[in-house]
Amino acid sequence: MRLVEKYAEKRASLKAAGDLEGLQRMPRNSSPVRLHNRCTLTGRPRGYYRKFGLCRNQFRALALEGKIPGVRKASW
Repeated sequence: MRLVEKYAEKRASLKAAGDLEGLQRMPRNSSPVRLHNRCTLTGRPRGYYRKFGLCRNQFRALALEGKIPGVRKASW
């Protein structure tokens, strides 16, 4: 994420100028397309809940402990 922010301005200027070779020389991870959501606690890339910023495993554990406000285990 830091790389994307760092090179955003330079990337925009190269894109506007149509300099494709300049864009290819930039670091690959500076492209915003390569960003992937990850759990803030474990860094797990799969099973990510965008609303909470957590993966499903950590979400469940914290919800059962009552540490996520407004979340309760369903029972009927």
